[in-house]
Amino acid sequence: MRDADISVSLYSNIACRLGEGPTYDPATDTAFWFDIEGRMLLEKRGDTAEATAHPLPVMASALAVIDGDRQMIAAEDGLYIRETATGRLSLHTPLEADNPVTRSNDGRVHPSGALWIGTMGKHAEPKAGAIYWYRAGELKRLYAGIGIPNSICFSPDGTIAYFVDTQANRLMRVAVDPASGLPVGDPMLFHDHSGGDGGLDGSVCDSDGTLWNARWGGGRLDAYSPDGVRVRRVALGARQVTCPSFVGPNADRMIVTSAWTGLDEAGRRADPDAGKTFLVDLPVRGRLEPKLVL
Repeated sequence: MRDADISVSLYSNIACRLGEGPTYDPATDTAFWFDIEGRMLLEKRGDTAEATAHPLPVMASALAVIDGDRQMIAAEDGLYIRETATGRLSLHTPLEADNPVTRSNDGRVHPSGALWIGTMGKHAEPKAGAIYWYRAGELKRLYAGIGIPNSICFSPDGTIAYFVDTQANRLMRVAVDPASGLPVGDPMLFHDHSGGDGGLDGSVCDSDGTLWNARWGGGRLDAYSPDGVRVRRVALGARQVTCPSFVGPNADRMIVTSAWTGLDEAGRRADPDAGKTFLVDLPVRGRLEPKLVL
């Protein structure tokens, strides 16, 4: 791709303290994302001028579409069913509800309809979190001792899962059963960024298997081929970018969330778009998120 093929603009001017968890519902042409620390769900349909902010009673970080009437929200104490029309929340499955130290973080739906969701310490306590698998009423812990779970995404055929502990900055890949989304092997190193600039944050895989990673502290998207070679860098307008998601009926655009948490007054002046959400137009074959199997 040439630089001329890419355009970056602002998708939402709402500055999230900790923007995260973007996803897209093609049935309604609506993008959703969260301000975790601000306890808000943001929603933007089509080409409307600005997003609508829905206050939440808990810190939440990821959303999966169940059907036309319901969504699942991953939050600090459990997985909630959200009625799309009213916003009403009801607890479906507790998730570390007895542990006030942790909250949910990065998550994404596998092609089988299974949700992988990570937890972490509210103050990024080392090894306080874990990564879980949920499908059809069943919840399993896959990996424990995770500091900051991120980069959860899947190959187009559903045979590979990716994830990272941002505190270690070692992006892992693991073989999974395409019918269930459960691991069938041990995680192996995909890309080692320990000692590199910034942290490996959220990721998404396109239809060609390229992994697009938001670089916290680096102000960019990095693209990696299926064999772990970096093939692209896209500069964005905030340093603390957090997670990408494909949007649009053809999944050929990306939105990328960001954060201003941790910045003092001078830092925010130097990074005026921190916390805002960006739109990246580029010639890529993206993928629409599958529905969750409740």
